[in-house]
Amino acid sequence: MQKVKTEPFKLIGIAIRTSNEGQKADNEIANLWQRFLGEKILEKIPNKVDSTIYSLYTEYEGDHTMPYTAILGCKVSDLNEIPEGMVGKAFEGGTYSKTTAKGDLMKGLIVNHWAKIWEMNLNRAYSADFEVFGEKAQNPSDVEVDFYVALKA
Repeated sequence: MQKVKTEPFKLIGIAIRTSNEGQKADNEIANLWQRFLGEKILEKIPNKVDSTIYSLYTEYEGDHTMPYTAILGCKVSDLNEIPEGMVGKAFEGGTYSKTTAKGDLMKGLIVNHWAKIWEMNLNRAYSADFEVFGEKAQNPSDVEVDFYVALKA
């Protein structure tokens, strides 16, 4: 685990409201990914900074056991043009705990890593947590994904 500072950023993508209760988020976020890839959402996002995909969690009603919004999208230079059916949000950045998971996406890599994060003694802010799917996440059976968890100042 590494403490890092992130700069403010803007994100455009598709979103759902979900919760971690009874594996609801596991299924709904998997469906969100299917929609993101199937509908080629990446290609439809205007003003992308790059093609790195962010899976971001925000608008928490409390801690990780409460409902929250999940957004799949990309960083953008501005929010002037948000396509219909997508959301655009600006985030303040801040202090984050950064961890990395390596392995096979099809074998529960993301869900298992979040289970480890929930066990960590972190002073979480529950503002905006996210995963980064960059160059090292191209091969689903051998990925490297960075996880950023917002910490209270």
